[in-house]
Amino acid sequence: MTEAGRSLAGRTMIMSGGSRGIGLEIAKRAAADGANITLIAKTDQPHPKLPGTIHTAAAELEQAGGTVHKFVGDVRDDEAVATAVRRTRERFGGIDIVVNNASAIDLSPTETLEMKRYDLMQDINCRGSFLLSKMCIPALRESAAAGRNPHILTLSPPLNLDPKWAGSSLGYTIAKYGMSLTTLGLAEELRKYGIGVNSLWPRTTIATAAVRNLLGGEDMVSTSRTPDIYADSAYLVLTSPATETTGNFFIDEDVLAAHGITDLDKYRVVPGDGPLTTDLFL
Repeated sequence: MTEAGRSLAGRTMIMSGGSRGIGLEIAKRAAADGANITLIAKTDQPHPKLPGTIHTAAAELEQAGGTVHKFVGDVRDDEAVATAVRRTRERFGGIDIVVNNASAIDLSPTETLEMKRYDLMQDINCRGSFLLSKMCIPALRESAAAGRNPHILTLSPPLNLDPKWAGSSLGYTIAKYGMSLTTLGLAEELRKYGIGVNSLWPRTTIATAAVRNLLGGEDMVSTSRTPDIYADSAYLVLTSPATETTGNFFIDEDVLAAHGITDLDKYRVVPGDGPLTTDLFL
């Protein structure tokens, strides 16, 4: 992966989710360059268990240096996504970057997984990533023709066919691998246009609300890295040449190492040399 020799200044990013956690940190990294950012998020009002709304996120992005378009909507809604894409193009003149960040998680085994939770994961994770990417293809083709280095980045894992993942949480595995198959297929389909399509996944668990509330509580948070490592590695992918950087399932620390960044201590939630928790699917 080589350098594109440019920042994200003046580029336009559209992201699903992004009102908190990893998505917000990725958007803030782009905002620091002066990027335009559309957030598609449902969190219009404060959540009782989760910090942040689309409004607080937009304020943080603007303070960081970005220009923000807030779109309160659901990535499962075809018309809402189409409208968000249209308004982004109208306001900013195009779209250069798509980040499929929105995701739902339920690690229940098949016997106890409620079908409404199964449907939610498929609709947000797999279908939502497919839909947002699909709707943005015309704008990304225009971006490529203008030499603006267009990318689609999906936060999904490598396609690891070790049966332990499907065997432990089949519904979630199907949903996340569906996102990864979207990367695999679109990378090939859009290669001829010069659109880079990649996935990015963390080596370790990341200190997010999902880890705290659903996976392992404060104990797992203490053995995790901060969302900054995801944001820094995403930035390096998104500023790499799209024509040369496509069809990859990147791991965050490998991206940093490829750019000479090997001291990762600053990303630890708890400083020290203790073991970190490896993320799912690795």
